[in-house]
Amino acid sequence: MDASLRAAKRRLLRSSSNVGVRGPPPVGVLGAQGVQGVPPPVGSPPPVGVPPHVGVPRGGARGEWAVGPGWDVVLADEMRRGYFQKLKEFVAEERRRHVVYPEPGHVFTWTHLCEPSQVRVVIVGQDPYHGPGQAHGLSFSVPRGVPPPPSLRNIYREGGGATPPSRPPHGDLTAWAQQGVLLLNTVLTVRAGLANSHRGRGWELLTGAVISWLNHQASGLVFLLWGAEAQRCGASISRSKHHVLTAPHPSPLSAHRGFLGCGHFSRTNSILQAQGLAPIDWLLHA
Repeated sequence: MDASLRAAKRRLLRSSSNVGVRGPPPVGVLGAQGVQGVPPPVGSPPPVGVPPHVGVPRGGARGEWAVGPGWDVVLADEMRRGYFQKLKEFVAEERRRHVVYPEPGHVFTWTHLCEPSQVRVVIVGQDPYHGPGQAHGLSFSVPRGVPPPPSLRNIYREGGGATPPSRPPHGDLTAWAQQGVLLLNTVLTVRAGLANSHRGRGWELLTGAVISWLNHQASGLVFLLWGAEAQRCGASISRSKHHVLTAPHPSPLSAHRGFLGCGHFSRTNSILQAQGLAPIDWLLHA
């Protein structure tokens, strides 16, 4: 390259760095689409002015079987087991032949909103809601704009979602998950209109492994086990390491048998504060 060409190249490089020429923001600087290069920690609130979904994969942005940070390590061995491969084949066939909830990309929402190290409370549900648009990967929760189902309304009556109990503005429990409340169903998919249709296909082994890992690797967690199924899944939880609160399921069929009046939300916060931890803000904001 002769001297004239080298000089022209230097001039071109200098001109590209002039004030007024806009390039991408440096790493860690808030840009129009969020923090560039440094995704916010999973479970933390988004920066001011950034939509809640920025930094958290949503819908089609993640594959059906992709799990969130930390959980990929926890579940790596489990997801290589034979039963899990058969489970994937079963769900794929179900999706080809039927409508299945939640939609792909939302099955593991609970892992994308609450990392293993952030878990403070675990609420164990059963299988996802089987009505259109209801399930989105968090136990008992529905997306904004979807009317809260009866079980969730009873949760509100008991004090979760509003203090004092009233009608919250929506049924989306994402804010709980972002504070360290793991909203875990024991079965993670369901055929539309057919409750328990994916029960016994392998999901219970995977979610059982989640509960087992938390039981052995964490301490001082609060487990809220509502109903016989959740209590069966939590039977092996160490009562000497963790706090286990049980009650009937919040379904209208059983809520009056002891769920309403159980005081689990206030008791959970008392337990957390006794450990020097911040209480959960159960209030759902608009």
